[in-house]
Amino acid sequence: MTDLPREPSPWRTLSSRPVYANAWMRVREDQVLRPDGAPGVYGVIEPVRVATGVVALTDAGEVWLVGQYRYPTEVYSWEIIEGGADPHEDPLEGARRELKEEAGLEAADWRLLGGELHLSNCITAERAFIYLARGLRQVEAAPEATEVLRLLRVPLARALDLVDQGAIQDAVSVIGLTLAERALRRGG
Repeated sequence: MTDLPREPSPWRTLSSRPVYANAWMRVREDQVLRPDGAPGVYGVIEPVRVATGVVALTDAGEVWLVGQYRYPTEVYSWEIIEGGADPHEDPLEGARRELKEEAGLEAADWRLLGGELHLSNCITAERAFIYLARGLRQVEAAPEATEVLRLLRVPLARALDLVDQGAIQDAVSVIGLTLAERALRRGG
């Protein structure tokens, strides 16, 4: 897939133990030999689900954004439609479900933007897949009980301006909007 060089791991795992688990994640602590040969400890967050993002693009070139309060960062965040796929579910099916649940939309056309992404890979094993969804039609939304969502449609160019201004800070959204713009510029 790529011609970039790869190197073997300079880390050696001596032991691994689970530290915490809930419905969304597991945390493990590994005893390791670091690349310099010294012993160390490495904590790893393992999300249960695969992250999904959807750049839902209207025929008029507008993208749907979702606003919601994010507990870990303590900020109100504007994002593309996001969620997750269950461990043995196709990420596209998870993305379809999230688009319907959060925005009340279904899409006729789906395109994977880029490929598998690794989010904050220094502390987490979280994987993500982001899709461009077009040919949208309105259906009934069904957000989860923990979601208090606000929906907004903005031109894709305006969403990218919001990224440049730091108003959209969510990594999946920044990546998704940027990849969508590049794909559309290339005629996709």
